[in-house]
Amino acid sequence: MAAMRELIHQLPKAELHVHLEGAVEPETLREIAPLLTGEEIRARYSYEDFGQFLTNFGWVASHLREPAHYAIATRRLLERLQAQNVRYAEITLSAGVVLWKGQDLASVHEAVRQAAKESPIEVWWIWDAVRQWGGDAAQRVAEMATERATDGVIAFGLGGDEAQGPAKQFRKVFAFAKKRGLRLVCHAGEMLGAESVWQALEAGAERIGHGIGAIEDSRLVRYMAGASVPLEICITSNFKTGAARKWGEYPLRRLLDAGVPVILNTDDPAMFQTSLEAEYERAWREFGVAEDKLRAIAQNGFRCAFGWNRAVPA
Repeated sequence: MAAMRELIHQLPKAELHVHLEGAVEPETLREIAPLLTGEEIRARYSYEDFGQFLTNFGWVASHLREPAHYAIATRRLLERLQAQNVRYAEITLSAGVVLWKGQDLASVHEAVRQAAKESPIEVWWIWDAVRQWGGDAAQRVAEMATERATDGVIAFGLGGDEAQGPAKQFRKVFAFAKKRGLRLVCHAGEMLGAESVWQALEAGAERIGHGIGAIEDSRLVRYMAGASVPLEICITSNFKTGAARKWGEYPLRRLLDAGVPVILNTDDPAMFQTSLEAEYERAWREFGVAEDKLRAIAQNGFRCAFGWNRAVPA
């Protein structure tokens, strides 16, 4: 175990699916909102299902009330990633939530960009829209994101509740963002099945967040392998939210064996009590993913990144 942990630590790694708000550790939240009690915070870092998780995620995000709070969250996240030998990160900012709260998104972006410059990790930003809030809200996020396509924002993403916002409803928004220079990523196949993944791909998504539901459709799996469509797999997240329930049924090995490009990620590491190194360790311990496969997964993180080897904007 110790030797494997050291190997995992030494692997240069990329984190492509991590939500800034979901990475706010309890101690960071106390730093941001010192009047909160430990009991209040502990209650919000536990949940019984995906819906309650989304509610608690929103509660944590609600305490990021000014740009300086987002900057603190960014610094603390990057400190933890650096300690795990992460060299590159694409951090998702819930831009739709920032706008919903009535905050100045431009100021928030400037704060996190400046905070990220303090880290040796190469950082790019994915601005995420909340699908259950509809197309108009998503379009607003996309429009503002495209204005910063040369200022650290590399992709437009769609997250939230798949059932309440099917990807097919956002085709025009995705097309708008793509035409103006942004890459595209979409949560799909997390709580729903293969049809949700198909819709995300048809809408233009280049990477799929989660995507474990793809395994129910062999044609989809073959397509993703042949087209090298990456899956941002988040093992702990899927079990914590109830998207997965039995280790023996989790499709990680089957997706790897089918040739689908897999990347390991944390999703919301603070809320799921995990780390990127822990995700690699679980892949090895629970699913028998061998050393050569772990190395390939780590390499996928850089190969499938939107911004790796692209000049970082000043």
